[in-house]
Amino acid sequence: MLKRHAWLAALIGIGALLSHSRAGATEFTLDPNRTIVAFEMRSLGTLQRGEFRHTAGTVVLDSEEERGELDIVIDARSLQASNQATTKFVRGPSMLDTATHPEIAYRAQRIVFSQGRPARIEGELTLLGVTRSVPLQVSSYDCDDSSESGERCAIVATANVKRSAFGMTRYMLFASDDVKLAIQAEGVSR
Repeated sequence: MLKRHAWLAALIGIGALLSHSRAGATEFTLDPNRTIVAFEMRSLGTLQRGEFRHTAGTVVLDSEEERGELDIVIDARSLQASNQATTKFVRGPSMLDTATHPEIAYRAQRIVFSQGRPARIEGELTLLGVTRSVPLQVSSYDCDDSSESGERCAIVATANVKRSAFGMTRYMLFASDDVKLAIQAEGVSR
């Protein structure tokens, strides 16, 4: 009888440890109407901008344990640039090749915290079927738990990437290799 109670106590203890590992974590679903993924790059001396209108994803944050995860999928075909010609060119086979690669993904298994707030997201960007490490620097993070639908958190993060690292090497004389990415996301807790 004592062995059975010891075994049961051990099982309950393991269960408590496992449940505690995610006890402080909150999972957020990105609000597609309040999430923007944008880019900037120079082309022929002018700054070209665009944004992707369709995104989906989740974020798991645990401020107490200072850890988190992020998973964003972007519909590359939803790109809108400053004009139709730029939109068509960037969606085309020389750049994003959205006919062959309709999705862009960013996945992070580690979010680095500073003073209880996300400071850097260490993840991987998959673009044109190529995956590279791309850290995002967090410049803004705010939460509000007064919403009827649950806690809402907003984050702004940026990164600089070389498009050539993902195989986009055409037109290097006319379009910069340097691309600034910005993610402005808002999530609602589940």
